[in-house]
Amino acid sequence: MEHSTTPDVAYLTSPEMAGLPFSEAVRVGNLLFLSGQLGRDASGRVVPGGIAAETRQTMENIKAALERHGATLDRVVKATVFMADMDEWAEMNCVYVTYFPNHLPARSALGANGLALGARVEIECIAVVR
Repeated sequence: MEHSTTPDVAYLTSPEMAGLPFSEAVRVGNLLFLSGQLGRDASGRVVPGGIAAETRQTMENIKAALERHGATLDRVVKATVFMADMDEWAEMNCVYVTYFPNHLPARSALGANGLALGARVEIECIAVVR
């Protein structure tokens, strides 16, 4: 669902992100900038089960958001990972890489002092739209 558009930029949202103070994604030309995603379930709560479960749900949320806006995980060129505890890096990474079987996007990762909703991980990405 398109929120607002200028000639070169489209600000995109969805019912899943309604009411939040940012766009779910912004399309500039053939690039899609996806806002950070958390491991939230349909109720809006962060899934239980630790970093692996949260990473899996985060990646599923990214996959769904990309598909809503004309891209796929295969088209992700850059990801940024924010983690509440960098000691969970290896466990997060084991799940993350399974979502990119054909290529690994460029990536940055950093520890954060705190993430929204008490999440352990947040991931944002840039993808090329077909």
